[in-house]
Amino acid sequence: MDKGGEVSLPWPDDPAEEAAPELYLTREEREMLHGRSGDAVRRAMEIVVGLGRVFGARALVPVVSSQVAGVSYLNLGDAGLQFLGEWRDSGARVRIPTMLNPAGMDLQAWEEQGVPRAFALRQREVVDTYVAMGIRPTCSCTPYLLGNVPAPGEHLAWSESSAVSFANSILGARTNREGGPSALASAIVGRTANYGLHLDEYRLASSVVEVACEVESLADFGALGYIVGRLVRNGVPYFRFRRRPRALKGWDGGGLPGEPALSALKQLGAAMAASGAVALYHIDGLTPEARAGGALASKAESIIVDDLSPGYEGLNSSVRRIDLVSIGCPHASLAEIERVAALLSGRRVASELWVTTARATRDGAVSRGLVERIEAAGAKVVADTCLVVSPMKLLGYRSLATNSAKMAFYARSHQGLQVRFGTTERCIDAAVRGTWEWRS
Repeated sequence: MDKGGEVSLPWPDDPAEEAAPELYLTREEREMLHGRSGDAVRRAMEIVVGLGRVFGARALVPVVSSQVAGVSYLNLGDAGLQFLGEWRDSGARVRIPTMLNPAGMDLQAWEEQGVPRAFALRQREVVDTYVAMGIRPTCSCTPYLLGNVPAPGEHLAWSESSAVSFANSILGARTNREGGPSALASAIVGRTANYGLHLDEYRLASSVVEVACEVESLADFGALGYIVGRLVRNGVPYFRFRRRPRALKGWDGGGLPGEPALSALKQLGAAMAASGAVALYHIDGLTPEARAGGALASKAESIIVDDLSPGYEGLNSSVRRIDLVSIGCPHASLAEIERVAALLSGRRVASELWVTTARATRDGAVSRGLVERIEAAGAKVVADTCLVVSPMKLLGYRSLATNSAKMAFYARSHQGLQVRFGTTERCIDAAVRGTWEWRS
């Protein structure tokens, strides 16, 4: 039935779904669904509309950008590559700015990284397939550091968990945690289903987290995020710091934060998304919706965190010998790369040390002489990839030290590595010594 230029799509004839709301589509959206814009658009609309039906959306909403996961050949395999190729061959092209999540290797220096040639050829084919659909091969989990900074209230279709958290929480944009296919489908049709975190009522905090302990280093923010993510799972926490962390004192809550707040908030959100499924959080007086008021639900659970040691204990194993040190999960900013260069000054690594970042950020670090300084110490600045999606088992590493709670969490579960988690300084010391040393 036409209603003011919109049409309703009936739900499937399933008695269990009779009470579900109708999903309304505009004429243009229905035409896309019926294949009038080509088979690729039809297939994409079927995914978007199908998700809308599953989650009870009343309508679709235009999105201003997309960020697509499912890039590493390690995760996709030949079946995923074939799926992407079929979509490309059917004429799929994105209609909004779209970026890629990290690949399984440095696209330019994969040989130096030790990646087997067979893997590299398939990984290049994956990226080339996405590029043929009009997607920027950014291969980064931090699109907001590459010029894609959405405004408060703008709707997105982003996939990577830490990027989703940052966009929702710090920038005030609106996105669910999309899967790779759904983010790609949204990029092709320029729309997503209007449910979940696109709606006001689902953005209210379900828990108030009173932080009664000191939170200073990046690792502290990660440990805090690990603890809270495990407690609230997929809820929305609202943080109150009894003493504002030093890292946040220079941030007034407006727009993209500068350093050191940016790196601290990256670590906090990434850790909660890994240990739980937190896609949105608020910080009292700072994040956009907390500043505007009304971010708290009428009944919110109270949580007190007065000790970060459970976070550190939960992310550490007993390994002493360190094969590899990882800095840059989520991808390192220029400031973080500069910090590594300073800590390595006059020193030489005994273990492998990778600083992972976006290609554009690495180029900036090259122009500032930072990459040369890091490489002089025997370490690498690796672009385009992340250890979580790299073929680590093929590279022979067994133990890892990192300042990222997200990396520590996934390196164990996804890569089977023994892990040490701690501050940036301790990680660089471990790279230089080759071992993780206890300190009082």
